[in-house]
Amino acid sequence: MTQRDPVCQPRYRARAKRPTLDNIMTPPTTVPNSTPASVLIEPHGLAELLAQQQFSPHRRLRLLDVRWRLDIPEGRPDYIRGHLPGAVYVDLERELAQRSNPASGRHPVPATARLERAARGWGLRPGDIVVAYDDISGVAAARLWWLLRRTGVDVRVLNGGLTAWVLEGLPIEHGDVRPPRGTIHLTAPTGDDELTADTVEEYARTGIVIDARSPEHYSGQRAHPDPLGGHIPGAINLPTLAHIDSNGRMNAQHWLRRTFSQVGITPGSEVGIYCGSGIASAHTALALHSIGVASRIYTGSWSQWAHLRGRYIATGILPYGSLQPL
Repeated sequence: MTQRDPVCQPRYRARAKRPTLDNIMTPPTTVPNSTPASVLIEPHGLAELLAQQQFSPHRRLRLLDVRWRLDIPEGRPDYIRGHLPGAVYVDLERELAQRSNPASGRHPVPATARLERAARGWGLRPGDIVVAYDDISGVAAARLWWLLRRTGVDVRVLNGGLTAWVLEGLPIEHGDVRPPRGTIHLTAPTGDDELTADTVEEYARTGIVIDARSPEHYSGQRAHPDPLGGHIPGAINLPTLAHIDSNGRMNAQHWLRRTFSQVGITPGSEVGIYCGSGIASAHTALALHSIGVASRIYTGSWSQWAHLRGRYIATGILPYGSLQPL
């Protein structure tokens, strides 16, 4: 049983045009690299949609709470203490990843059937529109966005997440939400938005590969939680934090375009992305998608690469730096 808790903050200003699912959301797409009108939704727009209670005869709005941090992977206690009205908790470690062995990385992509079972547990039905959020600047929510989008679900990310929602003075609920089991069917992805260890190596030679980790991890000065630091030879360093403003929101599109253009990325560029374990790289993919640039994620990321015998790693601040074999 959930309880509402209106937060005592100034209310958002009313908009002249009342949003609806038809004029804010775009139709669902099964094309992995298509660019929607907006991949992000603002708190005030989402609040008005929820307040309407009448969305569409065939389309529902479903909120998913992806509370997760690398140092605190279990987000359910925080979720129980407060979440958006009607939001269902998503366990990133168990539902958005499929653990196997170190050679697969820390957060391997779950099989479509496994993800579908989880999505039905969240109550998703065909035609639902999903809005994902977290309390870590959209990094965890972007993982859900990337996984669901490639399987045919219409999904958005709440810009600024729970923090932005609370600062708008919008209500939260306490307790757990357990919806009736859904009937959604996920389409198996084509894989054209994903890279393997072999293809990311090729991308580093012929295109642009972004290492979305911190400069310390990229250069090799810091390794934890992986066995060693460094980067894939040829990769450039552009941390995920470069796309997030001081309030935890995605930077404006003109800033994103400027940031990416400074490393040679424009619409039409072949871009690969990796991070520590495939989570933060989804946020970089989200940022690129929002400005019309397609990308592919090396889902094994550094946590897989660092365990692959016979590969090379580079250390230092340059893409090819000091090379050494694994």
